[in-house]
Amino acid sequence: MSAIGKRTLALFLAFLLCAFGAQPALASEAENQDVSLPVEQSNLAMNVKSAILLEQTTGQVLYEQNADELMPPASITKIMTLLLVMEALDTGKLKMEDMISCSEHAATMGGSQIWLEPNEQMSVHDLLKAAAISSANDASVLLGEAVAGSEEGFVAMMNERAKELGMNNTTFRNACGLDEKEHLTTARDIAIMSSELLKHDKIKEYTTVWMDSLRGGKTQLVNTNKLVRFYDGTTGLKTGTTNGAGSCLSASAQRKGLSLVAVVLGAPTSDDRFAGARKLLDYGFANYAMATPPNIDAQLNPVKVLRGTQPEVAVQYESPKAIVVKQGDEQKLEQRISLVPDVVAPVEEGQILGKVLISLDSNPIAEYPLKAACGVERMTFPNGMKKLFGSLIKLK
Repeated sequence: MSAIGKRTLALFLAFLLCAFGAQPALASEAENQDVSLPVEQSNLAMNVKSAILLEQTTGQVLYEQNADELMPPASITKIMTLLLVMEALDTGKLKMEDMISCSEHAATMGGSQIWLEPNEQMSVHDLLKAAAISSANDASVLLGEAVAGSEEGFVAMMNERAKELGMNNTTFRNACGLDEKEHLTTARDIAIMSSELLKHDKIKEYTTVWMDSLRGGKTQLVNTNKLVRFYDGTTGLKTGTTNGAGSCLSASAQRKGLSLVAVVLGAPTSDDRFAGARKLLDYGFANYAMATPPNIDAQLNPVKVLRGTQPEVAVQYESPKAIVVKQGDEQKLEQRISLVPDVVAPVEEGQILGKVLISLDSNPIAEYPLKAACGVERMTFPNGMKKLFGSLIKLK
């Protein structure tokens, strides 16, 4: 063996002794914590029992008033019905052109309806128009039956999906929103399911329509949400009115990068609900804006790996695409990087190595984790010998 080869062997054996000898302390991992913008407590003087305003893409709550009070939701229930139908369309369980035959049960729904007759056939597309535009109870129940086979089965799906979304104070008892014992939710939970529904851009093709028709023009549809016609940027979403619920509304609108959802429940009149939702939306658009966090690529260095088959691991991250801030603060965002100096192998891909805290005027408003870009195996004796022989072969 050459002198260079001997020196390489000696150095490598020394490395193995270090690697499998004393055990250095493990580098601690940064923990991911929830941080959010403080909720404004301004008094908007709305004539409603409960209300909430949030930014749909981030879930950031901007205003709330008795947002967790249990209330009957009336036809706002149909937001969950529409969500499950859109998800069924996404998976191929339903198709827009599918013709659905009306059941005896669906035909018996009272309240707002399109007067479906038993065995009358209507496409999923037209049933969606009826449910989303004119809040038709019969169309909503029929869509639920098409998804689950029965309204009871569909209601079970509604409650299961509510749990998945974190709607912890919601219990559905029907698919259309007619008053029923224990059919209850909150403004916060409605905002959550409204935001989820708005992720389906296709639904806006229905919720933004002011007038349409069915049955070759014989049945006229007029949107129950007046904001569709009179409020700039409206994207939906759903009204509700029953004796038990009063007048309710989940209203959504988009302007200048903001996508807002305003929910008002328990208004004494229809005018009160629209005035309340408009006041919430006006407040949001007048006071908030979307800001993009600064890029940190130039500030990130690889993390040293102890006792690994590689000496270091690259760091990757996924920062928030945008953050809600007060208007005028878009350029004031600051980021503080916390990254471990080293990490002990084995390292898993995606393992948290630190975090970035985003602050505004020294107040934390968001954070995101820094993760290992790839895995690094621990240096074992077989791995070490493999690397040694590879090095010796290269020296020949």
